Amino acid sequence: EVQLVESGGGLVQAGGSLRLSCAHSGFTFDDYVIGWFRQAPGKEREGVSCIDSSDGDIAYADSVKGRFNISADNAKNTVYLQMNALKPEDTAIYYCAADSAAYCGADYTPRVYEFDFWGQGTQVTVSS
Repeated sequence: EVQLVESGGGLVQAGGSLRLSCAHSGFTFDDYVIGWFRQAPGKEREGVSCIDSSDGDIAYADSVKGRFNISADNAKNTVYLQMNALKPEDTAIYYCAADSAAYCGADYTPRVYEFDFWGQGTQVTVSS
């Protein structure tokens, strides 16, 4: 059974940092793409970043390029999203997702409809 559990959210001031974790189990990481998404109140869920460990491809949404960094620790079955220089507009529930058929590549923001497996989300609030 595929399971994804996010953690690391919280309240931070603008300009601060947070590191989100996505602990995954039930699948072989090399066979799946892991994506980070976020959903702000009243808005659609949007792709933030993704990682494909089979070929090392990583992608970021334009809104977070240069501020967020995705990485993976295979020994811990965990994918991280390091978020720096946070802005109030980064406030959202952040989700990690996984799928064996999703695509992740440069200049390609992950798409919600490509991912079948989702975590429960973790709240990130950035105060001004």
